Amino acid sequence: MAVDLSAMLTCTRCALASSRQRVVPGSGPARPVVMVIGEAPGRDEDEGGEPFIGRSGRLLFSLIAEEVGVARDACFVTNVVKCRPPGNRTPRPDEISACRAWLLGQFADVRPRCVLAVGATAVREVLGLVGSMGSVHGEVVAMGAVPGVGTYHPAAALRTPSLVDVMRADLRVVRALVEPT
Repeated sequence: MAVDLSAMLTCTRCALASSRQRVVPGSGPARPVVMVIGEAPGRDEDEGGEPFIGRSGRLLFSLIAEEVGVARDACFVTNVVKCRPPGNRTPRPDEISACRAWLLGQFADVRPRCVLAVGATAVREVLGLVGSMGSVHGEVVAMGAVPGVGTYHPAAALRTPSLVDVMRADLRVVRALVEPT
């Protein structure tokens, strides 16, 4: 199932189309080592058109490089919702539902070796894990033949620096999943 990028870039399936600057579809190689999936674009991403390009993204990809040994350009990076919710609020269920086909198409197209869901919304929507992040982070979930792992959003770690160590531990789980045997 190939994602029609031009259709995604002009999507009007939900009300977010009226408040966004641009659709932030995601970027990265086909067959990435890791597919990183966050919640939704923030202000920097809405302006720049790429996911995770602000402070949170710099922290996240620094940690991925250090703990997994994988550079950003070896990752496909996207979000559950492709447009910025006003005020960076959590996406509503109807908005998540409107974008679900885009995300499923991307997953099928890129066929990653591992999925890293970042933040509570992505962990719930992508991995199907419910409960507090404290109880589900680092857990491995089978997504067909592809393993998935959830961790805290780097914005949370910027607010609560002790979460950086938790994210590092979760990323070591990802490393174990993608290392050649």
